[in-house]
Amino acid sequence: MKFVLDTSIFVNPEVRKNFGDNPTEAVKTFLSYAEKLFGKVEFYMPPGIYREVMHFVEGEEIRPAIELYIIKKPPNVHELKIPAFVVYELIEDIRRRIDKGLRVAEKAVRESVLDTDNVDNIIQKLRRNYRRALREGIVDSKEDFELILLAMELDATIVSADVGILTWAQKMGIKWVDSSVFREVLEGLVEKLEGKNL
Repeated sequence: MKFVLDTSIFVNPEVRKNFGDNPTEAVKTFLSYAEKLFGKVEFYMPPGIYREVMHFVEGEEIRPAIELYIIKKPPNVHELKIPAFVVYELIEDIRRRIDKGLRVAEKAVRESVLDTDNVDNIIQKLRRNYRRALREGIVDSKEDFELILLAMELDATIVSADVGILTWAQKMGIKWVDSSVFREVLEGLVEKLEGKNL
């Protein structure tokens, strides 16, 4: 069994709380499960995701365990083939998002003309709504795309809380687990393996 891990497991506050109060504690808790599953379950991270995680944690507190239990591997981008429908879907999705972003901007301009005393609040609202229109539910970084490609290459299960990653995993037929239930999955795997050892 193979899992490809996303940063969200350890840094997204809603998800991380299942593993710890801060990113370092979350990684430590995860590594305690990885140690019990060592040799039976493999955990992977593309290098970009690994760098993101290490940016948020106290490295000296989790080394050398993180080096032992998480395999850092980039996807083989020179050999992987992606179905053409993915490009078609991506282009269509980007076009819809651009149109939606334009409508958000138009609405903000109209509001600012009517309420000139509240321009700063309108700009903040514009930024929030524009970001939501363009970025939610899409693979919007090279690191996210590497995660998907690596899971595809390894026939592994993606673990993430990122809606864009999970949406594209579904579209591409890649197995996935929402980060919010990942600790329960690990506990189940540990119980199953310990039961076999009895």
